[in-house]
Amino acid sequence: MGSRGLMRGILLLGCLVTLLLAHASDAAPGETESTPFHYRERTAEGELRPSRTDPLDGFRKYRGGYNITNLHYWSSAVFTGVYGYGMAVFWLLAGLVYATVLLLCSCFTGDGEKPGNRHRPCENKRCLWLLMLPVLLTLLLIASSGVALAGSAGFHSRAGAVKSKIEETARGASETIFNVTRSVKEIREEGELASGLHVSAVLAAASDRLDGDASGLQRKAEKNVRMIGKGLQILHATTIAIVCLGLVLALGLLGSGFFKLRRTFVLILCLTWVVTSLCWADAGLYFFVDRFAGDTCAALEEFQRDPGNSSLATLLPCDDKLTAKWALRDTRAGISEVRSSAFPGLADVCNPFSAPPEFTYQPENCSAAEIRIGDIPQILKRYACSGGDGGSCGEGEFISAKEYRGVLVYTTSLQNILNSFQAVENLVNCRMVKDAFAEILHEECRPMKRWARMAWTAMAVLSAVASLLVLSWAAIAGHHRRHRSSEVVHHPTENPSPAKQYESRPEAGAEQMASLPEV
Repeated sequence: MGSRGLMRGILLLGCLVTLLLAHASDAAPGETESTPFHYRERTAEGELRPSRTDPLDGFRKYRGGYNITNLHYWSSAVFTGVYGYGMAVFWLLAGLVYATVLLLCSCFTGDGEKPGNRHRPCENKRCLWLLMLPVLLTLLLIASSGVALAGSAGFHSRAGAVKSKIEETARGASETIFNVTRSVKEIREEGELASGLHVSAVLAAASDRLDGDASGLQRKAEKNVRMIGKGLQILHATTIAIVCLGLVLALGLLGSGFFKLRRTFVLILCLTWVVTSLCWADAGLYFFVDRFAGDTCAALEEFQRDPGNSSLATLLPCDDKLTAKWALRDTRAGISEVRSSAFPGLADVCNPFSAPPEFTYQPENCSAAEIRIGDIPQILKRYACSGGDGGSCGEGEFISAKEYRGVLVYTTSLQNILNSFQAVENLVNCRMVKDAFAEILHEECRPMKRWARMAWTAMAVLSAVASLLVLSWAAIAGHHRRHRSSEVVHHPTENPSPAKQYESRPEAGAEQMASLPEV
């Protein structure tokens, strides 16, 4: 491969990289910045849906929307990086063809070279430029590697922040529900007092339903987020390994080329060719990650407009509101009945719920003069027997210690439930999830997409530079090989005398440094 072949390779790679960049920046008219370029169609309800090729569905268009539990969504999303994957396969096949041709040439042809016929292979400006090209490309590869690593690290950091926020919200939502159900269980464990209250069955049923909702919410969110996070961690680690290995091999090519370590040079050249294919594949993967980040941010924006019709329930469930609302309503009704039946003589006890059948939680209805349920034990303490379970009660003490403990458990648990009600209602009304998604949308989406775009662009440039570096070294080695063959053809019988050989030895060191190993 000579300088002409190198120029053709540069032109071809330039066209392919330009095509990839042009395809990535081709946005549909009228799209906002937060809407990824592949959202081409709207449903009858005005919802944005992706229109992308799905290789698992006969290369038909996927229009199912953002859904990380749908295999066809992942298939169509991963396929967006087909340009990088295609270049990786093309480059690997080209390397196999090139290696096969060189192997056949070395097996069936020979140059008949003699040790005394070695001359300086580069004596013109074109060859000098060819020798300088690998050095310049190596410097460019080092720079692009740094940008690629920075982009990958930045995206990984932002994606980790999004993952942590979703997990934190899921844990907070589950803990809010568990606070309610835990208090209900404490009431149910007071058997003697609970057995006299008909509402304990209502609270028990509502508690069981809320408990199941909380467990399912946390389990579902952690499972999906953990799957995505693990995939991104593997991609980040793979990128670091590929880029660092590419840097080592590029420097190894430079050293083995100028120091004429022929076997080492050929081995490193082959390894660099393979690593270059991996770089192209990694660029395609980061292009897909950029599209996935755009999908996620577009879904977050869609969730802000219509939480009930969003596909983000696969990340943080907020769609089974009917069951949760009925469970919450039953809990409110149960607490209201407990207040009425357990403390009928305390008219000043605050009732924070509205009249049936809604039992709406309205804590502002309680005036400063009314007694909070949680303060009842302090009021009754003066009437509780101070002698313990087996002791006698003093004057004015008519509540046994056991009964007082039951009242304490009941009122404390009920007050804990009331304290959690605002957070539970925010969860049921999707306010908690909506606030978390709004924070991600406004604080993380823009930098996350910027880092993802930087990562895949830098990887594409790095892959192109690595390809040119391999081509330049192959061209130099091929030029040197053809030059030595031509010297043998022009001087087949030359056999310098020992004196001439001795005279030429002072130049041997310079010739050795100027000549490079052939492939």
